[in-house]
Order: sequence, then C-alpha cells, then structure tokens
Amino acid sequence: MREWHYKYNDEGLVIIGNHYPEFSYEKDLDNLKQAIIDLNVPYPVAQDNSRGTWSAYHNRYWPTLYLIDKRGHIRYVHVGEGRYQITEAAIQSLLAESY
Repeated sequence: MREWHYKYNDEGLVIIGNHYPEFSYEKDLDNLKQAIIDLNVPYPVAQDNSRGTWSAYHNRYWPTLYLIDKRGHIRYVHVGEGRYQITEAAIQSLLAESY
C-alpha cells in the first residue's frame, strides 16, 4: 500500500486505511496514531471502532482491498495477501480512465 501511495498519489490514487480494532487497546485513538507513526503509514487511516465502514462493505476478512473508481463504484475486490501485480494493473487501468 505504501509503495502504491508513493507511486500513484500524484496520478490521483487515494488510499484510505480502515482500522477496525481486533483488541480493546486498539480502540484507543492515541494507540492508533502511534501505530501509524511506528509503521510509517503515509496515507489517512479511519478508526472504525463501531464497525460501521467494515459492515457497510459487508467485509468478513482481513485484509480486504477495494478499488473504487472515479465515480464511486467498487470495481475490484481482493481478499487476503498476494495478487500484487494483478492489483497494480487494476490500479493503473482505473487511473487511466477518464472522469
């Protein structure tokens, strides 16, 4: 995610992390802020303590990656690790589309 952020940010890619805490200490905003610093996360991360975003996407697994096009439609979903080349090709394809 970090690499894609740096590589495609200037072309219009916006990455937003969604943090749905697994453990109680992860619900603390200060702990999340520190983790973002410690992990050098360069893009925004939303704290989803109430599971609102997680549920709105009918998410069941972590990690899940959603690519949303310029009109707000989900165009690509990948559950789990891997498929990095396929995902990057999907990013490039969506960025190349006109608005």
